[in-house]
Amino acid sequence: MTEQTPETETTDEPTEEVVESGDGQETTSSTETAEEEPETFPREYVEKLRDESAKHRTRAQRADDLGQRLHTALVAATGRLADPSDLPFEESHVDDAEALTAAIDELLLRKPHLASRRVTGDVGQGASKSGETVDLAGMLRARA
Repeated sequence: MTEQTPETETTDEPTEEVVESGDGQETTSSTETAEEEPETFPREYVEKLRDESAKHRTRAQRADDLGQRLHTALVAATGRLADPSDLPFEESHVDDAEALTAAIDELLLRKPHLASRRVTGDVGQGASKSGETVDLAGMLRARA
């Protein structure tokens, strides 16, 4: 109950046609040769296109580099991270200040050790008031 349909074979071989000219001479022509020849462009045109593409690639690379530098500067301007490069670059952070703030908040929740630290109070370093003379014996008596 199966129906079989005859299959036709297709070949990629060029077919030749015999063409008779008006003077009785037969010539053969190949129909495939015209289709096989790739379309070519002049060398100058191709070089011009390649140069144009190279310029576009360098401009795009430059724009990416400037975008990353701007991102790092925006993160540093917030002052919330010790190292602004800790936040990975994302293009939406450059356009939207709220997205940048949310990303920094989320990063600091996951990794609080990345937050910038500011020292406050007397840490025992730097210039101090030296209006009085130092009394070492008095210091020892006060701690005894």
